[in-house]
Amino acid sequence: MDYHPPLKLMEEVEAASKKKAGLDVGTMLVKGFMSGALLAYGTALAFKVSAGLPENVAALVSGAVFPVGFAMIILLGMELATGNFAVLPVGVLRGKTTMDKLFRNWTWVYIGNFFGCVFVGFLLAIALTEAFVEGHGALGDKIIAVAKSKTLVYEHAGANGWLTAFVKGILCNWMVAMGTVLGMISTSATGKVVAIWLPVSTFFALAFEHSIVNMFVMPTAILLGADITVGQWLFWNQVPVTLGNIVGGAVLTGMVLHYVNKSAPYPATTEEKPVSGATRTAP
Repeated sequence: MDYHPPLKLMEEVEAASKKKAGLDVGTMLVKGFMSGALLAYGTALAFKVSAGLPENVAALVSGAVFPVGFAMIILLGMELATGNFAVLPVGVLRGKTTMDKLFRNWTWVYIGNFFGCVFVGFLLAIALTEAFVEGHGALGDKIIAVAKSKTLVYEHAGANGWLTAFVKGILCNWMVAMGTVLGMISTSATGKVVAIWLPVSTFFALAFEHSIVNMFVMPTAILLGADITVGQWLFWNQVPVTLGNIVGGAVLTGMVLHYVNKSAPYPATTEEKPVSGATRTAP
């Protein structure tokens, strides 16, 4: 069957955790770079098609469009840190990998994601401004507006703003990591895409905080002239959002799914059930 039930799904996650933990640094960096680039493309597309629309309509449209980048990441088998925040803890809990390999994967993939996001953001800034000699247009305005809402608004609120970014990071990656897991629930490309679209579109439409998406939004906005410093971006967004993403992915997705699927045995098929009163004989 095309569909993997939950117990089988978690076996797939377990196997994926072992595979990811065994990747060499170069592979993690390149796969992470590709994931960051593809996610940047999806984010830019979502901003482009939703610019100028009423708020509720923009949320629905951007949420429906954004998962194209995530779908490509899953179908190509690339490495996204926020998904790995859920997958690797399952491997640790099931004895398939270790904590040092978990942090090794998270670190190198996160770095690769960053370079992919910044690279696409730099190229997009050039494309939008005719190599920085013209205005950046409606898409540039949208990127700058979103970047300001993700930093200056939190800064203005102080400690409450930092906490808000952290909580939005939790809420975001509960869904994004669920999308990574659901990408293993089917063996067909269509099944994978449909499954991951559900949670990923939900997070983006609700405007929660994704640390990798923000690696594209913030540097690109700064390149386009946004009045945001690197320090403001890191302290008021990147740090709390990353920590929230780890909690949402590792605890609310990976650990919870492991716990509820760790011990129940598969039901025996009709052929496997012994006949009442009969005894097994050696063949």
